[in-house]
Amino acid sequence: MREVLDELMQWWEAGDTVGVGTVVATFRSAPRPPGASMLVGPDGSAVGSVSGGCVEGAVYELGESVVASGEPVLERYGVSDDDAFAVGLTCGGILDVYVEKVDRQTFPELGEIAADIREGRAVALATVIEHPDRSWVGRRAVVRPGEGLSGSLGSPRADDAVHDDALGLLASGHNATLTYGPDGERRGEGMRVFVWAFAPAPRMLVFGAIDFAAAVARMGAFLGYHVTVCDARPVFATRSRFPSADEVVVTWPHKYLQAERDAGRIDGRTVICVLTHDPKFDVPVLEVALRLPGVAYVGAMGSRRTHEDRLERLRESGLTEEELGGLSSPIGLDLGARTPEETAVSIAAEIVASRWGGTGDRLTTTQGRIHAHSAPGGS
Repeated sequence: MREVLDELMQWWEAGDTVGVGTVVATFRSAPRPPGASMLVGPDGSAVGSVSGGCVEGAVYELGESVVASGEPVLERYGVSDDDAFAVGLTCGGILDVYVEKVDRQTFPELGEIAADIREGRAVALATVIEHPDRSWVGRRAVVRPGEGLSGSLGSPRADDAVHDDALGLLASGHNATLTYGPDGERRGEGMRVFVWAFAPAPRMLVFGAIDFAAAVARMGAFLGYHVTVCDARPVFATRSRFPSADEVVVTWPHKYLQAERDAGRIDGRTVICVLTHDPKFDVPVLEVALRLPGVAYVGAMGSRRTHEDRLERLRESGLTEEELGGLSSPIGLDLGARTPEETAVSIAAEIVASRWGGTGDRLTTTQGRIHAHSAPGGS
């Protein structure tokens, strides 16, 4: 929903009715992840995508039908090869798409949820998408950290179960369809609840205000990270040099990282790129970074000689071989990159591969599924 939120809110605030189709589950090589949404606007326009083009036409028609009837529908596309070909899902994947009617009457909570998302506050939306009792389907509840459930899915037992699980999804930043018994029993089936987990954007911390950092910051912003560039040299760490960064901080990198750690602003989705290749900057910050529990990625730029020298300095600082094993250095995948922009692509490729368990090999040389179901370690 996040990628179509602006258009959805414009229609919602105007009092219009919109058909919203959302991917709630995927199997095999489905092209879009759970949470991807497509809007059928009141002017007949289509906004967003649930399949990268494969089944948009079928979902559009279903959206029109749901707007007319007011009854939400859960539809599966790609159950068989014949069905996949019929709707255009030629990748062979399977999508479960939940289509609902959205307006001020059917979804009064949307305004507050949109405000949370825009302000970077964590919020989860749980929706019953399947239940033996049709009156449950479409019920919503909102979950915010530190608060109880707002709304009800149908029973206290179901509310309690979904509340706890939604908080877990918020912590990991994942959307998911959860399965319970009809009354929220954990060991049962019959009720399916889709949870949008609108966690704040993951963080990318870039240390070293060099030309490569500007390209990495642009790539990080493109991938959806909240990007911070940090350097102790005020002449280089300026907003004008890093317009794509959300923050430019002038201080010693290791002091900044220690402060962010102590404030609890580093989590399992955080990626750290150390680009200074100057030991007086990168060794102290790597001492802190490599001792952080469970960050998604730590990479450091430099030649192989710089890398070996850096490892020796880090060992002298007391880091163990296990801690050093968390360092990606020299940073990036071997793409033959030369320019800052090409290097940024290689760094981004390594971060994506690390997140999803990719090999970095050419797909033409690999076998099996192209898309992983979830990020290793829940990141």
